Amino acid sequence: MPSFVHEFPFDPSYGRTPDDLMSIPVPPEPHDFADFWRARHEVARQVATEPEIGPLEDERDGVRIHGVTFTSVGGVRLGGWLALPVDGPVRHGFVIGHGYGGRQEPGPDVPLPLPGAAAILPCVRGMGARGLRAGIPDAADGHVLHGIESRDTYVIGDCVADLWCAASALHELVPELAPGSGVDHGAASNAGTGRLGYLGESFGGGLGALALPWDDRFGAAQLTVPTFGNHPLRLTLPCVGSGESVRRYHREHPEVTEVLRYFDAATAAGRLELPTLVAAALFDPSVPPPGQFAVHHALAGERELLVLSAGHFEHAGLAGEVAALAAARGRFFAKWLGR
Repeated sequence: MPSFVHEFPFDPSYGRTPDDLMSIPVPPEPHDFADFWRARHEVARQVATEPEIGPLEDERDGVRIHGVTFTSVGGVRLGGWLALPVDGPVRHGFVIGHGYGGRQEPGPDVPLPLPGAAAILPCVRGMGARGLRAGIPDAADGHVLHGIESRDTYVIGDCVADLWCAASALHELVPELAPGSGVDHGAASNAGTGRLGYLGESFGGGLGALALPWDDRFGAAQLTVPTFGNHPLRLTLPCVGSGESVRRYHREHPEVTEVLRYFDAATAAGRLELPTLVAAALFDPSVPPPGQFAVHHALAGERELLVLSAGHFEHAGLAGEVAALAAARGRFFAKWLGR
């Protein structure tokens, strides 16, 4: 186990050994869990996203980066960034979720995992420079509670829909990526060829686990230190992330556990059959590691696990782990989405 000097009033490894983390249980799903999410997905797929590309904002790492706007469920207009290859045709597409700090710029999500890739990097509603919405808190501790009184009003469900609508916008903006485009994406020997990849870290990792089981436009995913895994356990673990806000709310409103059952990333992962790479940390003050590992263990399809010594924490080995994760990501998507 890693040993880090820290000033948190709790142990961010939660006393769990690596062997303990390999046996974290998965909460049972509500009887209508699949019906709930399929209905929300169907609504999102009917949205006319009407995407618009803005002026060129940057060019680096083999891509040109433009601003982009699109419409999501409820008529909400959101923004983000679109990355397009500088040279050659588009051969791959990615939707890239962001953490609970929001997204102020494309940042380290560019360069993209595969050459010839395009990507949309949306800001979900309420978060980031281009997702701000009146009435939705833009800080994680408030955002994670917005509408939590009901599964039908909880903002997390709408944020998942924002990812689905971002995928629709990407297909409209880059039609050669859309199913049935007639474009040769290469030999179809790999399960995900011609489909989109998904990348998400922390908040974006949890949203991805909730979004992907219901959407056949995706072929592979990578989730880094995913949040929202195993809510019953998370409610017992102190942290400095959004989960602490939910824990405080739960103490006054224990009935919220019924809502959280529909937004459990580990429960959803039990329905996720896409090849998925999970990077989970042994030490993490923001997203308790037991929840991260629960997401990995629940996955129903091909899965890979990369164990990080720490998440959401600066440490001497961070640069090496970031590089190792980037290399693993490239190999993973080349295997499942490459030619």
